[in-house]
Amino acid sequence: MDRIIGIDYGSARTGLAVCDPLQIFASALETLPSAKIIEYLQKYAASETITTFVVGWPLNLNGEPAQTAPEVEKFIEKLRKAFPGVPIELEDERFTSVLAHRAMIDGGMKASRRRDKKEVDKISAAIILQSYLDRKK
Repeated sequence: MDRIIGIDYGSARTGLAVCDPLQIFASALETLPSAKIIEYLQKYAASETITTFVVGWPLNLNGEPAQTAPEVEKFIEKLRKAFPGVPIELEDERFTSVLAHRAMIDGGMKASRRRDKKEVDKISAAIILQSYLDRKK
């Protein structure tokens, strides 16, 4: 089935999210060390068809690329080389961590789990992907 993958890239960890087959809802998938993301996605692509990658694009409040943008650009180049036929879309990732924390609180997640950055990263990836899906409609 066709899947869109949301990616919240970070220098240490990267959160991943995936959409449902109808491409309506985003769900948190996994948080992995950033060095292992391409390998994980290649294994994932062996069983699912990835139609698009949506990568969170770091912007400052004024809309200019953030300090981490060059790192994300390097990751995008690696992603393009590993998946040459799959389009890559950029999605504004401002406030996704704040929204992820809010979603965890609203969902009743215990404080100990909310402090786990792995949880925040994959929920942030889901927010990035959901924002893209909503905008695409």
